[in-house]
Amino acid sequence: MATIRSYIFIDQLQPKTMCYLGTFIRGFLPRMNMASLVIEVAPGLDIEHITDIAVKNVDVHPGILVVERQFGYLEIHSESTSSIKAAGEAILAELGAVETDAMKPEILASKIVKRVDNYHAFLINRNKAGSMILPGESLFVLEMQPAAYSILAANEAEKAADVKVVDYRMMGATGRLYLSGQESDIRAAAHAAEGALQARM
Repeated sequence: MATIRSYIFIDQLQPKTMCYLGTFIRGFLPRMNMASLVIEVAPGLDIEHITDIAVKNVDVHPGILVVERQFGYLEIHSESTSSIKAAGEAILAELGAVETDAMKPEILASKIVKRVDNYHAFLINRNKAGSMILPGESLFVLEMQPAAYSILAANEAEKAADVKVVDYRMMGATGRLYLSGQESDIRAAAHAAEGALQARM
């Protein structure tokens, strides 16, 4: 039986979070303000059966299907919030589980770096797939487990403040989020990102 590591419903994908998702998605591309569901399970191969349940029962679009070393990941999206919720309910029913069976997120690291140096910005930008951090901007970094919660943190941070999504990693042993912007915006975004995770603890 699959262990549900993450079960994340997103009511509206924010534009920067959505665009970053599009840099590594291999299925159907989402559009801004679509509803999304991200499920992370162990063992990884169980995600294949979960995907089968989701796409056969409801008209949703799969964006991500990844079997990683230990875990499996599925992201589905739709313009219809009710369709995403119905797909999630079908998956949970098949697994004999409820949403609250998902693992609680744990914040491993959370830091704000004020007025990033030129060289530091250069190094961060070498490894990013999203927006570039500029020298003088502030940086917020957040690390959590399970990894998939990073997309929720990014989306909620973007709702709260005018920040750039530099990077988020939602697969692997831990998830990571990098945001940049003016210090006041970064502080508001950090509060929202941490709050979204703490609400599930």
